[in-house]
Amino acid sequence: MQEVFQESELRMKEAVDHFHEELKHLRTGRASLAMLDGVMVDYYGTPTPINQVANLSVPDATLMVAQPFDPSTIAAVEKGILQANIGLNPSNDGKVVRIPVPPLTEERRKEIVKRAHDYAESARNAVRHARREGNERLKEMQKAKEIGEDDEHRGHDEIQKVHDHYIAEINKALDNKEKDLLQV
Repeated sequence: MQEVFQESELRMKEAVDHFHEELKHLRTGRASLAMLDGVMVDYYGTPTPINQVANLSVPDATLMVAQPFDPSTIAAVEKGILQANIGLNPSNDGKVVRIPVPPLTEERRKEIVKRAHDYAESARNAVRHARREGNERLKEMQKAKEIGEDDEHRGHDEIQKVHDHYIAEINKALDNKEKDLLQV
């Protein structure tokens, strides 16, 4: 029975962790290196994460700077950022790539909040699915006489507690991101 709890909780935790990763990629109008996670640069024919080909920094809230380790790859770094389609327009001065982060319009903010809600609902569904599978496994164990009826009920209650904890975590993270996005 403990195995069912651990497996259910692990799947719920993975769903919440994935949700947090998706939230990191949503722009808030302030420069953050997390915005560049997932940007791939064609480094001598090999797709390589941008943080492995350039030194990244955030000198102020509206600008990011990428300084390639190999100056001959500056065009590839710029192209990789453009191809990532994250709404940023980089420019280079021959030594570094400057990536200005434009302020978000009200319409764009609402669009990003809507996407955050979609991500949250997807995460909630994954958590519910893990709960459902855990409960089904408990029912199967009870039918096979591996556990008693009381143990099954206690197991359902335990899985529900874990479910409620992770749903609350998703809702809290969504509220924080929404506040962050809608701040002017």
